[in-house]
Amino acid sequence: MAKPISIQVWNPNGKYRVVSTKSMPGTRWIRLLTDQDCRVEICTEKKTILSVDDIVALIGDRCDGVIGQLTEDWGDALFSALKRAGGTAFSNMAVGYNNVDVGAANKYGIAVGNTPGVLTETTAELAASLSLAAARKIVEADQFMRAGLYDGWLPHLFVGNLLKGQTVGVIGAGRIGSAYARMMIEGFKMNLIYYDLYQSTRLEKFVTAYGQFLQANGEQPVTWKRAATMEDVLREADVMNHVVNTKELEQSQRTISLHPVLDKTTYHLINKDTLAIMKKEAVLVNASRGPVIDEAALVEHLKANPMFRVGLDVFEDEPKMKPGLAEQKNAVVVPHIASASKWTREGMATLAALNVLGKIKGYPVWGDPNRVDKFLDEKSLVPAACPSIVNAKQLDLPVSKL
Repeated sequence: MAKPISIQVWNPNGKYRVVSTKSMPGTRWIRLLTDQDCRVEICTEKKTILSVDDIVALIGDRCDGVIGQLTEDWGDALFSALKRAGGTAFSNMAVGYNNVDVGAANKYGIAVGNTPGVLTETTAELAASLSLAAARKIVEADQFMRAGLYDGWLPHLFVGNLLKGQTVGVIGAGRIGSAYARMMIEGFKMNLIYYDLYQSTRLEKFVTAYGQFLQANGEQPVTWKRAATMEDVLREADVMNHVVNTKELEQSQRTISLHPVLDKTTYHLINKDTLAIMKKEAVLVNASRGPVIDEAALVEHLKANPMFRVGLDVFEDEPKMKPGLAEQKNAVVVPHIASASKWTREGMATLAALNVLGKIKGYPVWGDPNRVDKFLDEKSLVPAACPSIVNAKQLDLPVSKL
């Protein structure tokens, strides 16, 4: 058994005991719990990632619910410990839940919450930032300047790619993919090629309307194309953002952006063969799931193709990078910060807390987890519902009629 875990306690006499494995942004989430008679215990250990034993010790003998993080291994050991302690609820402070064995949660009757509906624009902004930084060699130029190497303007110094008029490719035109596409199209007047199992009518209408606006003002209109295959996007895109889901796939030309849910259909979706299809000067962006890209193959591709660039927010063996990636000047790498805006992170904390609180109180599950504005508006009454429970059907939980 792990040594005792250091904690910070709020409302020590609260009827319900709720544990958070990490301190989370903002204080509203704490207030929402304590106002409903919860004792809130926040782990203050100076560990980036808690072990299973650490979390078992944190759960203790009596615990009604836990708010955890995507870096933690929530499987049979933790759900059984939570069940023994009388708990009924766990929520990831994340949209994804690849770290959660939902089957084990079902076995012990534990509701599993997540936090969708609050990350769309923030994640899309980060993907757009990576696209621009990679295309214009921003990070490399910044390092050059800080190192005192700038002696004066030169014609060939850090020449990158112009985005205007190029094609942005999206694999998975879901909410994040579509938001990213709109930013790149409206911001840089890029054309769109996308691949998705389902037609993105709203995105298509946006591009058409924006193209008509540009044409009416004497500018070249932007265009859209729905590709028949993912390979078509890889082949044509200048910028590609990978935003893939088993139901939602997104891509871009010279900028290709990826945003998929990780499963057996998207594992190593970008590999040696698919990289070979892409343009030699393409920009590939991944702000979705690390294992979607075969990182070792990517390192070799970056070495062999110095004009190919990549922007990564997530990694295959996170928090580690594959050997050689850090040394590639044509790679922009950031530490999983796609959701790192103050509003989004505080919103995620709020939704996670309300998932746990709702289950403890016996509230129904909110009907649409992607429309959570009512939970985030501090000026209105919080709905008596769990914002998002991923295994609600398996546990036969009631759905809110609000």
